Amino acid sequence: MIDAALKLSRVIDAVNDRIGRWSMWLILAMTLLSAGNAVIRKAFDYSSNALLEAQWYMFSAVFLLCAGHALLHNEHIRIDLLSSRYDPRTRAWMELLGTLVFLFPVVGLVLWLGVPYFLNSLRAGDVSANPGGLILWPAKMLLPLGFALLWLQGLSQAIKQIGFLCGASPDPAHKGEEISAEQALIDELRRREQAEAAALQKGAQHG
Repeated sequence: MIDAALKLSRVIDAVNDRIGRWSMWLILAMTLLSAGNAVIRKAFDYSSNALLEAQWYMFSAVFLLCAGHALLHNEHIRIDLLSSRYDPRTRAWMELLGTLVFLFPVVGLVLWLGVPYFLNSLRAGDVSANPGGLILWPAKMLLPLGFALLWLQGLSQAIKQIGFLCGASPDPAHKGEEISAEQALIDELRRREQAEAAALQKGAQHG
């Protein structure tokens, strides 16, 4: 049973990882589009609501479709002030209870409200009220789609936490040798401070 669940978890992880990596390219597209809009507006005094809304669509896609990817790689916002004091098994219990008590109900509520919201928009053929704007149902579709991926990733994390507690899989919260972007930034700032202090000390000695 646990082996089959862990296989399902790996499939969900692969799907969210692939979608997250694809969605990251939207950041580049959104940046180029935003820069292009600014240049065209300044150089030719021309602006397009469709292009502006396309930026918003892409931003929404990155935010919603990458939520599961962030949870997969433990890059979501979390408060480690208390959990960092406990052993891995206690943290796994805390993560599992948090997933069951908070993540699943909230995501389920959003899906319950978001699916009809999208379907009503699709049936009505909603179009932006802005002149030359885009159709709205693709943007509204991102809401249930993103939260469905997040729910699936929550299921995957719960399976891995149970597997860890049963001794069938490694700790899903452990990143191994990988460090977060925040920690990498802190380490770089420390290296720069040490280099500057060493340069000042060397200058003082020569002076």
